[in-house]
Order: sequence, then C-alpha cells, then structure tokens
Amino acid sequence: MAGGISKILVASTLTNAPSAYLQVTTITSVGIGNLTALNAGTSSAQYIPAGMYVLPTATSNVTIELNTGAANVNNWVTYLAANTGGTIISDGYNMRGNATTATQTLTLYGVNGGQNATGQYNS
Repeated sequence: MAGGISKILVASTLTNAPSAYLQVTTITSVGIGNLTALNAGTSSAQYIPAGMYVLPTATSNVTIELNTGAANVNNWVTYLAANTGGTIISDGYNMRGNATTATQTLTLYGVNGGQNATGQYNS
C-alpha cells in the first residue's frame, strides 16, 4: 500500500523489479458473483486487497465493484466497467473484481509496499 512511498525507490527501474515504484498484484480465479453476496456458487467474485492500484485498460473481462450496502448488507454496484481502466482505492473488503464471463485473472499495479531494494547496505 502506501508503505512504498517512504521507501528508497530507484529511478528507471522496471515494474515488479526490486526497488521499483510499481509492483504487480495478480488476483486469480475471479468468478461471477451476485449483488447481495461475495460468493455465488462455485465461481465467485474476489476481493481486491487493501491498497491503491492502477488498472490498465488492457484487462480481462472483470468489472470492479464497490459495496455500497449498510452493515451486514451487501449491495455491489459498478465502479469500473469491464475492459476499462482507472484508479482503485481498496480497504480490502468493499471493492471486488467480478467477472463478466467465465473465470478471469485481474492484474493491478500498485505502489511498492514490500519488495526490498537490493544493495550491500540493506539490513
């Protein structure tokens, strides 16, 4: 999440490399969920982990949905339509990926929150 902002990051480093600003988060087995529950049978929508992400437009058939329901009542609404891009800020519970067809994989790009920079002075 935002832990990458206070880290030493190296300029001109490719995505997903040690010390890179952007790191890839992959969510597999994104299935089709319904509006009132997270799970819908054997194929289910998947939560987006807590953090801030960039979703490129070249994605699979996954709708990003926001839970607008009150306590203990789910009401999932479309935040980003399938095959569109945008910025996602997730608390890890109220944002999910919901497939529009079959089972999909969702790739998100977020701030480096855990991959260390390499070097001789690292502790």
